[in-house]
Amino acid sequence: QLQLVESGGGLVQPGGSLRLSCAVSGFTVDNYAISWFRQAPVKEREGVACIRTNDGVTYYPDSVKGRFTISRDNAKNTVYLQMISLKPEDTAVYYCAADLLQKLYYSGYYFPFEAPKYNYWGKGTLVLVSS
Repeated sequence: QLQLVESGGGLVQPGGSLRLSCAVSGFTVDNYAISWFRQAPVKEREGVACIRTNDGVTYYPDSVKGRFTISRDNAKNTVYLQMISLKPEDTAVYYCAADLLQKLYYSGYYFPFEAPKYNYWGKGTLVLVSS
């Protein structure tokens, strides 16, 4: 059973930085997408970063592009989300998710931020951006 455990959340001032970690265990995640989603109160879950484990290609929505960076340490089986220039609107519970790449591919494209396509989720870590 694939397990994902997030860590690194906390309180940070606007303009600050934070790095989240997602420890992956259970089995080898070849040809998987590992993504970060976030969910703020009364808002839908939103994808903020995705990495393809087969080739390292990454995806970001425009709302975080240039501020968030996803990376993977294969030796540690850990995926990171580096966040800079944080804004109050980045406040949310951040979740790590994983599933097979093929589930996100249709009509010739990858759609990495369709949350219902992911079967494996961590429990989340809270990021609070406030002065």
